Amino acid sequence: MVATSTLKTKNSECISELVERRYDQACIEKELDFWDHCLAEPQRNVDVNEDRTCQQLAKMFENCLSRAKKTTLHCSSVLVPEKLTRRIARDVLRLASGEPCGLRGCVLYVHLELDKGCKRLERIVYDATVVPTFELTLVFKQDGSAWPSLRDFLFMGTCFAPGFRHVLKLSPGFRLVKKKLYSSSSAGTVVEEC
Repeated sequence: MVATSTLKTKNSECISELVERRYDQACIEKELDFWDHCLAEPQRNVDVNEDRTCQQLAKMFENCLSRAKKTTLHCSSVLVPEKLTRRIARDVLRLASGEPCGLRGCVLYVHLELDKGCKRLERIVYDATVVPTFELTLVFKQDGSAWPSLRDFLFMGTCFAPGFRHVLKLSPGFRLVKKKLYSSSSAGTVVEEC
């Protein structure tokens, strides 16, 4: 069924014609109610899809940190500030909104800024079927104000291999660098510090 402005009101002729074609009247009215709702609030449906994408992105970042925890970061747990991954996901969506393929054309590099420099955690391709049009580099920052606990010092030499941290705490700040792949000038690079 196609929604048009003429179907906004439940036209009895239209419904009776569909009933004659053996469509269930209750089903028809429910369908018309759905399209009336969609026509009345189109922005709400966009917001729902955007929110769902934001949640998926946040989950991707959390999974990335979880995978990197023991392999790359050499720690038993990573403490992430509340709503950090959601904030990052919203900023990624905002930066992707002006791109030809949107988020589907994104290649995302995830790094962690440490005392000695940056450590690459993962490369995420949102949609492998689309040729990338831009790259985003996300840099998580380590919380420098966090003191290691006494328990970390006790465990450091006994249970874990050298260089193995018990807990890594992330800062609420992060950096996003956007690089357009179809732009040859330096104007194609955007750096955002959050």
